[in-house]
Amino acid sequence: MTSEDLNRSRSASLKGAALDGPDAEKYVENAILDDYRTRLPDVNEAKLMRKIDMRVVPVLTVLYLLAFLDRVNISNAVLFGLKTDLKLSGDQYNIALVVFFVPYVLFEIPSNILLKKFKPHVWLSFCMFLFGLITVLQGLTQNLSGLVATRFFLGFVESGIFPACFYLISMWYKRSEAQKRFSFFFSSATLAGGFGGLLASAIGKMDGMRGFRGWRWIFILEGLLTCVVSATLYFVISDFPEDATWLSADEKEYVKARLYEDVGHSKRHEPLTLKTILSVFKDYKIIVGGFMYFGLIVPAYGYAYFAPSIIQSLGHGNIRTQLLSVPPWACAFVLAMLIATASDYFRHRFLFALAPTLIALTGFIILLVVHDNNHLQYGALFLSAMGTYSAMPVVVCWFNTNLAGHERRAVGTAWQIGFGNIGGIIATFSFLAQDAPKYISGYSICIAFICLGVLADVVYFCGVSVENRRRAKMGDDTLSFDEKKRMGDLNPDYRYFI
Repeated sequence: MTSEDLNRSRSASLKGAALDGPDAEKYVENAILDDYRTRLPDVNEAKLMRKIDMRVVPVLTVLYLLAFLDRVNISNAVLFGLKTDLKLSGDQYNIALVVFFVPYVLFEIPSNILLKKFKPHVWLSFCMFLFGLITVLQGLTQNLSGLVATRFFLGFVESGIFPACFYLISMWYKRSEAQKRFSFFFSSATLAGGFGGLLASAIGKMDGMRGFRGWRWIFILEGLLTCVVSATLYFVISDFPEDATWLSADEKEYVKARLYEDVGHSKRHEPLTLKTILSVFKDYKIIVGGFMYFGLIVPAYGYAYFAPSIIQSLGHGNIRTQLLSVPPWACAFVLAMLIATASDYFRHRFLFALAPTLIALTGFIILLVVHDNNHLQYGALFLSAMGTYSAMPVVVCWFNTNLAGHERRAVGTAWQIGFGNIGGIIATFSFLAQDAPKYISGYSICIAFICLGVLADVVYFCGVSVENRRRAKMGDDTLSFDEKKRMGDLNPDYRYFI
């Protein structure tokens, strides 16, 4: 059915209903929902979802895999002489790490605004090319100043990637379908961690080739790979459903109707203004969502940046350390997908966020108290990685998909990711060289922030549960349709996922 046909259908519905004003709008929207499968008989929903799955998530997964790889490969570079060649001492390495997060935190929301202004395939591929180029330049730095400068600009251009991808994915899927897709996308970080270790162990053998140390080759080759892939992704990154050129008109209408059924109007074309941005933060649950992610970021980056050094402190050489860093990432990917599948099946988030968080907590407690058993310490790294990187996508998906409409998702997602990544600043100064090999302070800080994350999860769970009970009253005839719309984020039947 074309847009003109749809408009005629709406007009006919209004006339037949003999209604006007808000009640008429309610009648029409319900009619659209009730018959969209009948109106669009040529659209096979299962086939359409497979088409979306093949086009949206895998492409963004490749994008984020390379972004995360370019962000954390500095931990691999350290093992091949970066600190020695750049004459880094004391906490200078930590300073280079923390600089990344300053622009990364500040430009999350502006980036999502630009994503709406430009099309996702333009904005994301452009950012990707830039962070690939900066990674190459990182491999050519000669001193601390050069390293700090490249890390700053890397954080600046990467700020547009992560929240934008989550925002884009959430606009394609119903909440009951989203967790597997979110976790698969997010788990590209775990794949990047494992792939980075394997790649670094191979590239490290190029040490001395053409006068470049192994750590320089890690940055140069991985950055060049990102630049080349970005040119391809310009043509294959999908835009929002309303703008996707690879969907027919009927398919676009079908996607729009099924998403309205889940969360209400998308409000795709309404501009983001300072007033609308500030209005989003009137909901305390938005603030809590930032702390849910904040509590997990510290252990996540603590692990990503310092796991190779921790493994090396167990008595392993450079190449063996890189190889031993791979299995925990692989196990984290498997557990994340199992939890995501179960979470979607049971249509529940809270317990599936809590359980892996407690696994991570167990791992860090073991690392804190055990210092004389290398096998147990290495096993604890598995628990730390598996729990942290399985809980994070659940927390992000739970919060993100409970935000109805483009406005709330653009702002809320950027806020959660941006505020949460302040934890990256804390993580980089948690594991200091003078604390090796026990890292008592680092593990203690990770444990404290995991507990903060658990508290935030509980507060959010209680908040959405109370709100759902309040929204259940929308069936009361004493409420006007306008009140029901306002309470339901433009869909009177809307309920939060718990």
